[in-house]
Amino acid sequence: MFALGLPCLLLFPLLVGSAPPSEKTPLSDRPPGNSPTTCRRCCDPRETVEGAPSPMTAAYKMPEVRPYINITILKGDKGDKGDRGTPGKAGKEGPLGPRGYIGSKGFKGQMGAPGDPCKHQYSAFSVGRKKALHSVEYYQSLLFDTVFVNLYEHFNMFKGKFYCYIPGIYFFNVNIHTWNFKETYMHIMHNDKEKVILYAQPSDRSIMQSQSIMLDLEQNDEVWVRLYKRERENAVYSDDVDIYITFNGYLIKPS
Repeated sequence: MFALGLPCLLLFPLLVGSAPPSEKTPLSDRPPGNSPTTCRRCCDPRETVEGAPSPMTAAYKMPEVRPYINITILKGDKGDKGDRGTPGKAGKEGPLGPRGYIGSKGFKGQMGAPGDPCKHQYSAFSVGRKKALHSVEYYQSLLFDTVFVNLYEHFNMFKGKFYCYIPGIYFFNVNIHTWNFKETYMHIMHNDKEKVILYAQPSDRSIMQSQSIMLDLEQNDEVWVRLYKRERENAVYSDDVDIYITFNGYLIKPS
């Protein structure tokens, strides 16, 4: 063992003495950040370029704080509905639009209920007078005291007038007996208008006189016979027994 260790001891000074002297690197040629006085460990984090943040700093960067206001908290209650405003002026009328298309034909409707049977309308009267009549200072309506026919009471015996309840065309006729040496002067009246005259001159004998007319009446029209007022001797003869004076009328065609 001693023999093996002796050659090693003899070679050691030669190896140490033959090592070339180390040359010092100038400070200007050293890379930045490598200071001769700085001691670094292999576990230390690498330094970055000057001015750039280190990985540790970037990992723990503080978050940006932005204020946030909840608008719903500040919103008040809904107010009451306001009054309706004044309507504005109407705008100009627009042009007439084009005519639309003709629609399709509709379906046939249901059959209606049966109507009333055809009703015939009637109106007729025939009245007479037994008493004579003389003219006075005013016009007189010729009244009657005998009823032959008065269908539906359309002739008013108290006023001596026929009242139209069914509009249409009517026929009227009046018959009288004249008085000797006296004039007979009468009219068939439609409401307040004179329509036809019945006239007889004074004579030494009495005769029967007649007048007829057809009238187109409206509802509530009146037809009656009027004796002329006293401007001359005017009379209608009767003997209080027989009937010399008659007034007749009936509906020909309803409107």
